[in-house]
Amino acid sequence: LRGETQSAVLKLRTCLLSSFRHSLDSLDLKEVTPPCIVQTQVEGGSTLFGFKYYDQEAYLTQSSQLYLETVLPALGDVYCVQESFRAETSHTRRHLSEFTHLEAELAFLSFDDLMTHIESAICDTIDHLLATPGVSELMAVLNPDFKKPTRPFLRMKYSDAIEWLIEHKIQHVTEETEDLPDDQKVYVDHKIGDDIAEAAERKMTDEIGRPIFLYGFPSHLKAFYMQKMKGQDGEGPDGMVYTESCDLLMPGVGEVVGGSMRIHDADELLAAFKRQGIPAEPYYWYVDQRRYGTCEHGGYGLGVERFLAWIANRYTVRECQLYGRWPGRATP
Repeated sequence: LRGETQSAVLKLRTCLLSSFRHSLDSLDLKEVTPPCIVQTQVEGGSTLFGFKYYDQEAYLTQSSQLYLETVLPALGDVYCVQESFRAETSHTRRHLSEFTHLEAELAFLSFDDLMTHIESAICDTIDHLLATPGVSELMAVLNPDFKKPTRPFLRMKYSDAIEWLIEHKIQHVTEETEDLPDDQKVYVDHKIGDDIAEAAERKMTDEIGRPIFLYGFPSHLKAFYMQKMKGQDGEGPDGMVYTESCDLLMPGVGEVVGGSMRIHDADELLAAFKRQGIPAEPYYWYVDQRRYGTCEHGGYGLGVERFLAWIANRYTVRECQLYGRWPGRATP
């Protein structure tokens, strides 16, 4: 912590959080503070930290999204800056067990509006950050060649990304051989329905060399709450359904934001629970939001450490957190 570089990273983190709040406040979002102790999942049960909460089962939150959605009718557009937890045994340079999660939910907007808002929030934050007194000195230490992203960001459909990867001969390792030694791995072309591998995603983004909204992912690759795309845009091969979902990819770091429109019909939401094998009972309060009045709405989550790693040119997100938490580390 006492070294010049790590000190500069943490000082820049302070300024970044202040700039995010300034940008979102300027866009008329209100900050709220949801709970971290929950009894529902958001991103999948396999990544939940469970514990005994008095005489009940509970978890550390994966995301505050569901709670933010409940606030929309009372406060309008909202955001939070909250810790989230993922029990993934992952040792990549992009993953942490506990991370700072900036999340927002917005009402009365379309999918295009949502991506436009994310772009504005990102660019306004960077403008404010770079204009903050003292930040130029920090950037001189950490990333003197940093350039602000140019607008508009590229928008690329998931299906177009698959075609791009095939055309540029960027393959992925088969699931059966991914744990084998490198010389025994088997690589194949991507196809519609595949979850685009992180390495392929990063390579594509780096070659294109500009921010990309990758959107329209198949529903089986995304969380239960994501709205289907309208009309023929939502229909894929073999009954596949495309969703109003997007990932914002940045050169050099990959995904920094994930967002989507949310299912706003109660029956459709209940069908999504059933399709993914999730019991609906613990989510009664979430389903009731649809039963008693809602609107088209969407939101997004941003990993602050990943965003900071991009701006500060850090190799790993572990450098972007005070006393980071990842598999095997819980002290100091």
